Amino acid sequence: MKIVHKSLFITGASSGIGRALALFYAKEGVRLVLWGRHAERLEKTAELCRKKGAIVYTRSQDIAHIQEAIDSYRQDDSRYNIHLAILSAGVSDIKGDSQAVEDPLAVFHIGLVNYAATSALATVIGECMVRHKGGKIVLVSSVAAFHAIPFAAAYSGSKAGLNKFATALRILLRKHGVSVCLVCPGFVDTPMSRRVKSFKPGLMEVDQAASLIADAIKMGKKEFIFPRFFVFLKYVEYFMPAKLRDFILGKIPSG
Repeated sequence: MKIVHKSLFITGASSGIGRALALFYAKEGVRLVLWGRHAERLEKTAELCRKKGAIVYTRSQDIAHIQEAIDSYRQDDSRYNIHLAILSAGVSDIKGDSQAVEDPLAVFHIGLVNYAATSALATVIGECMVRHKGGKIVLVSSVAAFHAIPFAAAYSGSKAGLNKFATALRILLRKHGVSVCLVCPGFVDTPMSRRVKSFKPGLMEVDQAASLIADAIKMGKKEFIFPRFFVFLKYVEYFMPAKLRDFILGKIPSG
């Protein structure tokens, strides 16, 4: 049965920022289409959203299975009429102290999920929204995209690629009435960031991060970097002499 009301779509809704965004948007009459890799955790998110009055549809979907994900999105969009899509699913890893480099398979998987699969899914979302004559796509990246982190080369590299893709997609789709927002969070208290044991400047609660992201989407921002300290840091590194930049980055401890 086709649903005629518009819906909000979120990937990575089983935990972290995706889950927090689902809970933030969950209100009486709001329709949420939630994807996540972990069916049990996803259903817990859905139940909390339903208790807040939202109408929730879930799909246990790993976006790394890209053809399946593309087909699934087209089905969900056809049925639920998605007008806002937030792609927050992502993975991370770092080089261990005993390793000379990161694990090659981990590098491949991080690039696949964070860049290739997310970009492909954003493309099919854009295709559907062009047919709808409007919509918003939100890509959740990271401030790591602005820095060549030696012990997390795959993660920072995958997010840097996503940033460039988001900019190109925004320029491509704007003439069709489809907007693209790139979100680059710093350290947010999620299961992913808790694996990092080193100093985490500006660490933020996940509910606060979700509220800030929702505000940026509402205001129609093209790019949103937070906390603001990381905006300053982005430009400091950009204008820093290459030798000094490489020296500083090389001194950051992994862990």
